[in-house]
Amino acid sequence: MLNYNPAIKENKTYTDLTIKIIEPIMKINIRSKKKKFFSNVDKILKLIFPTDPNTSSDSEKLTSFWLSPDEWMVVSNNIIDSESKIYELEEVLFNNISKTKLGAVTNLTDQFAMINLEGSKVFELLSTGSPFNFINFKDKKGSVTQTILNHIDVIIYHKEINNIHLFVRRSFSHHLWNWINDSASRL
Repeated sequence: MLNYNPAIKENKTYTDLTIKIIEPIMKINIRSKKKKFFSNVDKILKLIFPTDPNTSSDSEKLTSFWLSPDEWMVVSNNIIDSESKIYELEEVLFNNISKTKLGAVTNLTDQFAMINLEGSKVFELLSTGSPFNFINFKDKKGSVTQTILNHIDVIIYHKEINNIHLFVRRSFSHHLWNWINDSASRL
């Protein structure tokens, strides 16, 4: 684990749009092509992984995103203790998935920053910098997509109506944060 240092330390509010960083949130990538994997991971997480493209599933503590036919990202629904750096879930998954050769488990907590966008202008903002067509996406709570936003790879999770979580690599987070705020100020 890297030493925890938030990528962005401020929140912004505009007319009909709020932008905030939510960290630290545990993020784990899991990959597998084996059928036995699903029963093991479902028992460990108490969460059924989505198998339909661009969907998600959630429980009280976790949300999982379908990223490809053999790849999912699991995120915590709550902020984790940044001081302890003890991620018991990652260890359990690693021991039951990676060590048993059912798949691969990778901790992405320090790799991705999570930005929350909320308000009636969320999809108007995203449409100004992304080639993705948000027409159907914005009506489907729980939708997930991987796309480009201002030339930066992002994962977008439609949490609630007019409320999305945007996952961006930490090294690009300041650049994207600046673009989001600049674009939001012009809406």
